[in-house]
Formats: sequence, C-alpha cells, structure tokens
Amino acid sequence: MPAETIIDLFASSSGPTFSVEFFPPSDDAGVQQLLGALEQLQPLKPDWVSVTYGATGASRYKTFSAVGALRGQTATSLIGHLTVAGQSAAEVVRAIQAYQRLGVTHILALRGDPPGGERYRPHREGLATATDLVRLIRSLGDFTVGVAAFPDGHPEGTLELDAEILLAKQAAGAEFAISQLFFDADAYARLVERFRALGGTMPIVAGIMPVTVPSQIERFASLSGSGMPAAFEAQLRAVADDKVRFREVGIELVTQLCRDVIAAGAPGLQFFTLNRSTATRDILDRLRSDAR
Repeated sequence: MPAETIIDLFASSSGPTFSVEFFPPSDDAGVQQLLGALEQLQPLKPDWVSVTYGATGASRYKTFSAVGALRGQTATSLIGHLTVAGQSAAEVVRAIQAYQRLGVTHILALRGDPPGGERYRPHREGLATATDLVRLIRSLGDFTVGVAAFPDGHPEGTLELDAEILLAKQAAGAEFAISQLFFDADAYARLVERFRALGGTMPIVAGIMPVTVPSQIERFASLSGSGMPAAFEAQLRAVADDKVRFREVGIELVTQLCRDVIAAGAPGLQFFTLNRSTATRDILDRLRSDAR
C-alpha cells in the first residue's frame, strides 16, 4: 500500500493540519536545539515537518544532515525544501537524488534568492523558475511537490501575476502550496480567491510566524516583503517596553490570526518555528482549547 501523502492527510483530516518548519543548524549545539524542539512538539502530533534549504553549498549539506537527524528521531512525514537559485541543473538533480536516498518523498519547490540580497539571475546552467523545478522533480520520481504562495505579493510581481504563476505551478505538477508569512487574514483569503477564480484547485496552507520579541516587527517586514497591518503593529508597539507583555500580546494576536484563516477555510497551518517550540505550543494549546 502506498505511503500516505500530505494530499491524503488533507482529504482525511477532520480539521486543519498542523506542521512545523525548521532550518538546518550550523553547529552541534544547533542540532541539539533542533532535536529538542522536535521532542517538545511531538506530543502535539504534527502532521509533517519541513526543513529549509541552504543558499550556499555548505548550508545545503547541512539541510540533508538535518533531514537525516530528524528522520532518526520521528516517523512524522518530512518535506525537504529545494531551490534553484545559484545551482546548475546537475546540482539540483543531485539534491533530488539525495532526498530520494533519505526516503523523503515530499519536496517544496522554490526559486529561492541569492545570498546577500542580490538581484535574482538564473544560473547559466540552471533552471529559471520554481515552475521548471516542479517539472524536473516530477520527472525524476514519485514525489509529492509543493510550492510557495504569497498573500502579500511577491516583491518582483503583482498579486494577479502571482496567482497566474501559482496556477502554472499547479499545471506543472504541484499538488499543494504553503504561503509565506503574513499577518492579515484577509490577504490570505484574497490570495485563495484569486487562485480559485483562475481555476486553481490545490490546497494552500497558511504559513504562520509567532511573534514573541519586539525586534521581529522590522525583521518580519524585510522577510515577507510587506509590513504588519497598522492595527496589529500598533498593539505590539504599545507593549514593546515590556518583554513579558509583548510576548503575551504577540501570541494572542497570532492565535487570532490562526482562528481567522481557519474560519476562511485554510486546510492547514504551518508554523515557522526558528527551531524553537514554546510559542508554537502556546498557540496550538489556545486553538485546541477553542475546539473543546
């Protein structure tokens, strides 16, 4: 019997799925922090775990090491991220084969960005887009392929173009999408609406970033390409001088964001954990209390 895929999980789940994203640690201490976070989250029964892909050769190796370490600690399904930025097509093929050897059958296909904030240019011997990567992955094995979606818009395009590109990714073989982080539930709902209006059918998981420290306000704006909604940000800035209160307000705001996107029909929530567990656990505890 074929192994259950994420698509099967969406079909069989009685509610939204829950997953977590980790990044590959840079040293042994980071590996222990990662495994500790996984151990703390295991009782919550995540539906899958994803691992980001490094921007350089050394960090890419760490991705596969992290995946191997996680596979040794959990039977939960794993998604390996893969980007085309800065790599030849041959290097991308080797990365796909590495995932195959590790037993990873789900890949999140991303264009990626060059390190250092440089303007993206395709590798002269590489693939140009995430859509090209979806086709390549599907041609090399029995993979379930996911892609990125952008509630606040990709910085290099428009909201309408983003929806068209997402539809092209689906046509190339993508079966699900995970959104970039956002803080406006309406932006997520509008993304889904635009995609559905074009005939898109694949599920779009909401990417959720817990807010726990004041420095995240500016940092998240640079990561996602857009700032927080004014009312959301104002509530955080009002308590920025009190670390304990800031964390409490941040957790409640993000919990409400989760409630809103679930009400809008999100099939799942993926938490960007920064290799930590406490904030994700706190938010999930509140969401599950709502359901009791």
